Amino acid sequence: MPNIISTINVNGIRAATGKTGKGMLEWLATTEADIICLQETRATDEQTRAALAPVLAAGWHLTHAEPAAKGRAGVGILSRREPVATRIGFGSAEFDGLGRYVEAEFDEVTVASIYVHTGEADTPMQDEKYRFLDQVGAHMTAQTRDFVICGDWNVAHTELDIKNWKGNIKNAGFLPGERAWIDRMLAAGYVDVVRQLHPGVEGPYSWWSYRGRAYDNDTGWRIDYHLARGAIAARAKQAVVEKASTYALRWSDHAPVTVQYR
Repeated sequence: MPNIISTINVNGIRAATGKTGKGMLEWLATTEADIICLQETRATDEQTRAALAPVLAAGWHLTHAEPAAKGRAGVGILSRREPVATRIGFGSAEFDGLGRYVEAEFDEVTVASIYVHTGEADTPMQDEKYRFLDQVGAHMTAQTRDFVICGDWNVAHTELDIKNWKGNIKNAGFLPGERAWIDRMLAAGYVDVVRQLHPGVEGPYSWWSYRGRAYDNDTGWRIDYHLARGAIAARAKQAVVEKASTYALRWSDHAPVTVQYR
C-alpha cells in the first residue's frame, strides 16, 4: 500500500528539472513519497520522459497525459510501484484529449492527477472551467473503491485558503460557483485531507505569485488539494507543504503538498 502521496504543479517539467543545485531532480532524489502527482508538465510524453530520465532509470514508473496545446497543461503520475492499470481522461469527449486528467490503479487504491485551468470570470473560459468541474465531479462520485485525486484545482475553497480573499471575491479561483463545487464534493463523501489535518488555520498555502514579495510574506493561495474518499481518507495522518526556505530555492511557483497515510 503506498502510504505517502505528494502532488506538485511543476510549472513546466523541463524548467523544473533543468534548475541546478536545488531543482526538481534533487527533490525527487530525497523525497519519501511513493506516488507523486504532477501537473502542468507543458511537454510531450517524449520530452517529459527525457526530463525525468534519471529517476525513471532509478526505477520510478511514469504515467503521463501530454497536453493538446503546446505549453499548456499536461499531467502525470510517478510511482515507485508499477500500476495495475492506467487511464487518461475520465470519459469526456470534450476534455479527455487536453492533458488535464490521468489516473493510476494500484491494488488498494486509485490515484488521480488533475489540472483545472484558471478560468476568467464572466468569460467562455470560466464556462469551460465549470463544465470540466461538473464532468470530473460526476466521475468522482461514481468511484466505488478507495480513491485519492490530487492536483492543482485553481480554486480556493474558503477564506482560510487565500490570504487576500477580500480582493478576490469576484475573481476566478474564488468565485461562489467554484467554491460551491468543492462543497458538493465534500457532501458526496470526499475529504479535503490537508484541511482536515490543519483545521481552522490560514493556509497552509501552496501557490505564491512570482510578483512582489508574495513568497517571502506568505501571501498565497491553497489550491493544491488531496481529495480522498473511502477508507484511505481516514488514514491520513500528516500533511506538509514542502515550501522552500527561500525564494531563490524554489523550482516552481507551487510547492509539493505531501500527505502520509497510515
